[in-house]
Parts: sequence; structure tokens; C-alpha cells
Amino acid sequence: MAHDIRNVQKKRRPKSLAQRAKESKGIQQATSIVFPILLGVVICLLWQSEAMHRLFNTDTFTLPLLDKIGSIMADNADKLVKNSFDTVTVAFIGLLTGSLLGYLIAVLAVSLPRFGKGGLAVIGAFATVPVVAMAPVLGNWTKDISKDASVRSMVAKILVVMLICAADMSLNAYRGLTEVKPYSEDLMTICAAGRGTVLWKLRFPNSLPYVFTALKVSVPASIMTTIVSEYFAEYITGVGRQIRENIVLAQYATAWAYIATACIIGIVSYGVLMIVQSVLLRRYH
Repeated sequence: MAHDIRNVQKKRRPKSLAQRAKESKGIQQATSIVFPILLGVVICLLWQSEAMHRLFNTDTFTLPLLDKIGSIMADNADKLVKNSFDTVTVAFIGLLTGSLLGYLIAVLAVSLPRFGKGGLAVIGAFATVPVVAMAPVLGNWTKDISKDASVRSMVAKILVVMLICAADMSLNAYRGLTEVKPYSEDLMTICAAGRGTVLWKLRFPNSLPYVFTALKVSVPASIMTTIVSEYFAEYITGVGRQIRENIVLAQYATAWAYIATACIIGIVSYGVLMIVQSVLLRRYH
């Protein structure tokens, strides 16, 4: 009896301020934003004060100061925007086509398991191939597509991004299409629903969160894959190619300006994805 009374007293004991802060969703969301920003501010301060240069034993020529990188970005804004547009165009087209291809392969694997699972294995294997190995090969394969070097280069880069994104989407979408609640599938069977109805009414909606899980990987991967592919592209355009060209010419400050631009593209793309996810999944739930 005394043991039960002590348990009741423990349950009624008010929570400490630290426990309340730890369990508060608002504080958790705030800390998930504030802490990364504080880390970025600290890194910028160490960089600009040259403490990072002393730490890594480098100089301001190889690792330029932030104010110099910012001034170069301001002076070359037109070139940065043009090359960023080329990179984003390739990344978006590759992401869109790859995600659609991966989802169709997942649907095929669910509808025709005997043939579709083989497609999953093949497309999943592309995720293990390094981009630095895939990009030159596809660049050579697409040389006869067009006489225009810009078209050939763009097609090759889109194919590389498409294969990487298709691998991520197919595996995640397959999980979303198959991992449905057992009673939901049983209910559809009791209602004599056909395979098409089950696919459209049950499996498609269930796969939506898994699609966004795949996109969380594919969106940054599409940007990085495009930038790496531009290193080996025939046509000299894009953020990645400008990074390479400026490093070869020992223009490290300009190269860092394009590296900063690539970071901005990745952060903005991921932010847009998070906004779309919050809107769609709120309506979904």
C-alpha cells in the first residue's frame, strides 16, 4: 500500500523546467533551427578571423576570406545566375524523370512481382555506381545524339541524375506500396475490390510519405550529381564546371564563390521540398 502511495506521489510531482522544455514540441522545433544557425555563425567567425587558417595551416589565397568571396559573388552575379540556372535545370529534369521512372518500376514490382522485382534489383544497382565513373561513360554514349555539344552534354548529365534518383525513388516507393496495414487490405478484399482499385485507393495514398522520404535523399543528391557530372561534361557550363575551371586556373576565390552558390542551391531546394511536404502531408493526414 505504501509503495502504491509513493508511486502516486511521484506521478503527481510537477515536472521540472528542464523536463518541460525537453518535452515541448515548440522548443524542439526552435532548437532544431537555432543550433544549426549558431554553428554556422561560429564557423563564419572562425573563417573571417583567420582562426580556421591557423587551425588547418593554410593561407588566404587557397582559403579566401568570406568578404572577398562575397565581393566576387556580387561582381559576377550575372554569371553566377546563368550557371546556376543551367545546373538547376539539369537537376530538376533529372530529378523529375528519375522519380517518375523509379515510381513506375515500383508499381510494376507490385503489380507483376515476377518481373518487377528484377527491375528493382537492376535500378537499385545504379545507386552503388560512383558518379565519377558513370558520368564519363554516359558522356561517351550520348555523343551521337546531336551535333550540338550543349544538347549532348545536357542529355548526358540528365541521364546520370535520372539513374541516381530513380534508384532512391524505386526502393522507397516499393516499401510504401507494399507496407500497408493488413486490415486495410483485408477490407478491400471483403469489398471485392479489384487490383486496380486496391492500387489506386490504398497503395498510392499509403506510398506518399515514402515518396517524400525518397525526395529528401534525391533532391540534394540531384544537385550534387549534376555538379559532379559537369566536371566531365563536354560543354563548359554549370556551377560544377566553373568550380573546376577556376581551380585549374588557380582562381580559388572565384571557385569558392561558385562553391557557395552550390551550397545556396542545395539549401534552397531542400527548403522548398520541406514546404511542399508540410503542405501536402498535412492534407494527407
